[in-house]
Amino acid sequence: MVAEVKRLAGCEAQATARLIAALAELDARRLYLGQGCSSMFTYCTQVLHFAEHAAYNRIEAARAARRFPVILTLLAGGRVHLSAVRLLAPHLTEENHADVLREATHKSKREVELIVARLQPRPDVVPSIRKLPTARTIPTAAESQLLESQPVAIAAASGVVPSTPRAEVAPLAPGRYKVQFTVGPEAHEKLRRVQKLLRHRVPNGDLATIFDRALTVLLGDLEKKKIAATARPRAPVATWGHSRHVPATVRRTVWKRDDERCRFVGASGRCTETGRLEFHHVVPYASGGPATADNLELRCAAHNRYEAEQFFGSMFVREESGMETWSVSKPGPEGTKSISEMGWRLST
Repeated sequence: MVAEVKRLAGCEAQATARLIAALAELDARRLYLGQGCSSMFTYCTQVLHFAEHAAYNRIEAARAARRFPVILTLLAGGRVHLSAVRLLAPHLTEENHADVLREATHKSKREVELIVARLQPRPDVVPSIRKLPTARTIPTAAESQLLESQPVAIAAASGVVPSTPRAEVAPLAPGRYKVQFTVGPEAHEKLRRVQKLLRHRVPNGDLATIFDRALTVLLGDLEKKKIAATARPRAPVATWGHSRHVPATVRRTVWKRDDERCRFVGASGRCTETGRLEFHHVVPYASGGPATADNLELRCAAHNRYEAEQFFGSMFVREESGMETWSVSKPGPEGTKSISEMGWRLST
């Protein structure tokens, strides 16, 4: 199945490249006019029935490919995706296109946005706090198009409230990011109080400085709780018997050794997940595995569960709500009995 999925993905990439080449020719010859459409966008959405964003990506990629045909080769080989081409297209020139496209090979959209921020740096945004309208209004057709094409702040200023406002983190220039999100009245009041209390250190109440200081405190607290981070670590304390407790020194060692990333290695390489990391027993705790640095590795929640299922075979593994542990159940003559009831527990 894995081989078949890869084969189909390759076929899709080649088909996409052929489609982009055909759209480029159709656009250049304005053949959409004869189809009763006034523009390529109308043709793609009303005749080909593409979604708006899909039509926009393909039109921009087609026009870029006419200028730089190498894009078609990269698309056919799956080395760049349509979103990357669309983001880079306005910044490609005869002089830089080869280097820029090479740098964008196999990059995610977020990584490509960093490349764009370097090619065309934007100035820092002006810090602002504004109250969004509380009354919900039904947007007109024109306002709906505005919401799709303009930032949340502009839409709010027009009196139209987006149904699901999303936080935004966007690169502006190398080392500079725009962060935008919405908070409730409690968070707003906390922010105002922090600004007042920090006037002696931050006279202008700069939001970026306050945000950075708050994250520094939160990060320190989380690292202390999660991986026992400390500037003055204590000497390891010997543990007796078989315990599932992971000593602080072991947590620090494993976290640093595994580079704060899931250590599971599959057929296509090592997992890249850095969130929801858990401490995983290579030899499961239920089978006598010790809580030592040699027997512990970082796993994301998905691979921790996957390896538990692989190890215990027909046993049913389920996640306990609100806890970073897995319990394992095994059906038997007396009904289903959990491993925890038998004195076993899987470590995370």
